[in-house]
Amino acid sequence: MSTESIIVGKVRAARESMRELARSSSAMRDAALQEMAALILKKRESLKQANEKDLDAGREKGLSSAFLDRLELTDSRIETMADGLCQVASLPDPIREVIRMWRRPNGLQIGKIRVPIGVIGIIYESRPNVTADAAGLCIKAANAVVLRGGSDALHSNLTIATLLQEAALEAGLPDGCIQYIDVPGHDAVNILLKQEKYVDMIVPRGGKTLIRNVMENSTIPVVKHEDGICHTYVDADADLQMAEDICFNAKVQRPGTCNAMETLLVHRGIAETFLRKICVRLKKAGVTLKGCEKTLEIFPDMAPATEEDWSTEYLALTLSIRIVDDLDAAIEHIETYGSHHSDAIVTSGYSEAQRFLDEIDSAAVYVNASTRFTDGYEFGLGAEIGISTQKLHSRGPMGLEDLTSFKYIIYGDGQLRT
Repeated sequence: MSTESIIVGKVRAARESMRELARSSSAMRDAALQEMAALILKKRESLKQANEKDLDAGREKGLSSAFLDRLELTDSRIETMADGLCQVASLPDPIREVIRMWRRPNGLQIGKIRVPIGVIGIIYESRPNVTADAAGLCIKAANAVVLRGGSDALHSNLTIATLLQEAALEAGLPDGCIQYIDVPGHDAVNILLKQEKYVDMIVPRGGKTLIRNVMENSTIPVVKHEDGICHTYVDADADLQMAEDICFNAKVQRPGTCNAMETLLVHRGIAETFLRKICVRLKKAGVTLKGCEKTLEIFPDMAPATEEDWSTEYLALTLSIRIVDDLDAAIEHIETYGSHHSDAIVTSGYSEAQRFLDEIDSAAVYVNASTRFTDGYEFGLGAEIGISTQKLHSRGPMGLEDLTSFKYIIYGDGQLRT
């Protein structure tokens, strides 16, 4: 069977399940999510064995430690994955929610209600937990889902997808509502991107090459997740101990994620005092530091930052540091080099905090907190399907509401238009 035949068969099966899934009760879908979580925990050893195959193959290929970290499924991450499914199950069902209802002068009653999008395709790399997160959110919102994970996580993804499919069927959901495309090669992705007859939306999660390929080749609407070039700006009147802890967490806690800090901006008035402490702490943690000329004067034990560094998503223990004159300069830097993902200010000034919130055009903007919180799980959305850095139709962590559309319902009693 050809690659195209296999993929068309899978997306058609997802489409055929859509109407039955849309009719399913909230209780049935919640039961399926609970069953998925229970089965993942029950089969954790099988899942870890499959994951170890992927890790061994990755080590043989010489994949970076940051990549292997994203790929690994520890007991804690498996439990978080299962907990995310349970959290999603506990959330209010968005389907059929009445967004608004009003009556016209002619007596027509018009309503706007949430409905499933239909069939959602998820194309992603490295993190196998996305398989469960994406499928769980799609099913909760009564969408069928077609999953295409990266080849580096093939064994892990297939094992998770199989468990999810088994749990969905056990709970009475239609066969075909969760599909996983395991056909190797880039051709499979490009074929999927042309299935606008069966798939309503594509969500890519991965590096620049993947995102660019999806945007250039898809005939299906795309909600993209691009770079996470996240900044933390330490203002002149910041609590310096708080700032040190926030910056350290934002860079070191898990550097291979899109919400990790990549550039530290420091007000010139506190630069010498603050940088002498934070740079030593970061260096001890193994962070490679790159600084502007003024930073090098204070802490010469680092490499000079280049123009390219300011717009680089390292996804590793590497950090660029720049001293700025004031809040205006910090905002200008973020708007010039940022990716509109997550940016933070550390300050005790109310007006400075409000200006930062108002003027930084990013999906998530923080005052006195680490950018590492930009995550559907941490925001209380359950899991997330991705973090959108665009503005239509979703922005930031994509939770349940972002996986719905709407339609108008109209009640009449014989009205005719004149």
